[in-house]
Amino acid sequence: MPISKQLNLLVKSAREAAPKRNFKQSVELTLVLKDIDVKKGFNFNEIVPLPHKPSQPATICVVASGDMGTRAHRAGIDRIIEPEELDRIGTNKREARKISRAYNFFLSDTALMPTVGRSLGQFLGPKGKMPTPLPYGAPIEAIADRFRNSVRVRTKNQLNISVKIGDEKMDDDQLTVNANAVIAMLEKKLPQGEKNIRNVTVKLTMGKAAKLTAIKEEGR
Repeated sequence: MPISKQLNLLVKSAREAAPKRNFKQSVELTLVLKDIDVKKGFNFNEIVPLPHKPSQPATICVVASGDMGTRAHRAGIDRIIEPEELDRIGTNKREARKISRAYNFFLSDTALMPTVGRSLGQFLGPKGKMPTPLPYGAPIEAIADRFRNSVRVRTKNQLNISVKIGDEKMDDDQLTVNANAVIAMLEKKLPQGEKNIRNVTVKLTMGKAAKLTAIKEEGR
């Protein structure tokens, strides 16, 4: 049976395996891959829009000034860094490291990308968070909405991939659709699609993992 057909049962099992807590638990999807030679530099860094938005949207930092900075403010961007501040941050490694950890996604005026590279590149690059360029006149509001409802799916020379697909306040069908969106993207990137997925697990923050073996080994 295809993975997509089994995900709803997996989500239900994960919810049942999680004790009630006095905080909102996140729901995490983990996939273990197989038949891929990580020594050949297997890695990817993809942004996947989730069909059902999480109650806690992703955070965004924009590097911009002037009209673009003003529109970023109007779009409710979490943090806006202007060129003068960017230069200062570039001389303070502690602050630069803190900023690189604080936001899920970074966007930047295309004209400022070289400056971003000099100031924050050594911190954002290893995390796969280098900014998405924003050309002049870019529709920041629409772009921000897309990123808020997205997750980053990243792996570098490893066969385990974990990503948050929502939280326990969302219903099983919504979580299933989000999980399917992530898996559909992966299947397009993997050499043999679904056949490269060994198993899939779903778990809530404090719960036990519900697991399914996606593809049976031949002869078993």
